[in-house]
Amino acid sequence: MSKGAVPIVIPAYEPGEELIRLVKELVETTTEPVIVVDDGSDPVKYGHTFDEVRKLGAVTLRNAVNMGKGRALKEAFNHCINEYDNLVGVVTADSDGQHSVKDICKCGEVLADNIKSLILGVRDFGKPGIPARSVFGNKTTSRVMNLLLGLKISDTQTGLRGIGVDFMKYLLTEKGERFEFETNMLIATKEKDISIIEVPVDTIYLEENKSSHFNPLLDSLRIYAVFFKFLLSSVSSCLLDMVLFGFFCTVLVNAPVKMGYIMLSTILARIISATYNFFINYEIVFSGEKEKSKAAISYFALAVAIMLLSGFFVTLGHGIMPMIPEVCIKIAVDGMLFLISFYVQREFVYK
Repeated sequence: MSKGAVPIVIPAYEPGEELIRLVKELVETTTEPVIVVDDGSDPVKYGHTFDEVRKLGAVTLRNAVNMGKGRALKEAFNHCINEYDNLVGVVTADSDGQHSVKDICKCGEVLADNIKSLILGVRDFGKPGIPARSVFGNKTTSRVMNLLLGLKISDTQTGLRGIGVDFMKYLLTEKGERFEFETNMLIATKEKDISIIEVPVDTIYLEENKSSHFNPLLDSLRIYAVFFKFLLSSVSSCLLDMVLFGFFCTVLVNAPVKMGYIMLSTILARIISATYNFFINYEIVFSGEKEKSKAAISYFALAVAIMLLSGFFVTLGHGIMPMIPEVCIKIAVDGMLFLISFYVQREFVYK
């Protein structure tokens, strides 16, 4: 399947007979090592399953208790990095029979030719017969990732992935022990400038995917937790800016300033809120790799531009509609400017 070793990693928690069938077909089809991670399954109920895959030739790793898919993958990555000198990377596959051997091998071949990329085996969610929770979860996460991160991924929850050895080493220290690890992996491609290659694969669901341990509610909350910090920073900065703007408008409404009290209030409020927002974004939200001084120059240049646009359009709007309070107009204007600001910060300021 490759010019070097591309082990096939299968994390498994309380697997069904599909795992045995998958491993059997893999060892009959490819010479690549097969690594199965028993993530704390009950040894009485599931011990025979792992005995069978071991007899078939798979290497088995075991956690004493269930530690999550992310932890299982990391342990397999570490094992492969230490075990195979000619390691190209790994292909990860689920244990529930969703991925065909043909598609697993195909992803391994694409990885061998693109070792600096993340390979995703993507399903076609437009086909009939796909469980509603899978369609909803993938479409929602895809839209959120595109909006907040600029990542266009058609199948964000696919477990069929080809991961190069260098990226594997980085992922050993990536946060996330359960399903959120796979989402963090996608986010890391943005941070590390790793390209994503999507490989179309068959869409296979057995018994409405009942064997999956993905909980649509709890695990989606874990996944979307990685996005909350984006929103918290923006909302808190916006509220601070609005409060300060209202305060300065009240104080300066009769002040004899040429630029007008609305523009002056916008400037004073934005200086304070922008300083707060910069430090929150740099340290917590975007974890910027730029030097703080360079990021600060870029950020405050953006902040000045957004501030002037805000002041201009709020002044213009209040002149056209004087019956509407300045703060109300500012909310509408700044809502539109927020999207522009977020995109510029994400792509250029903190990169």
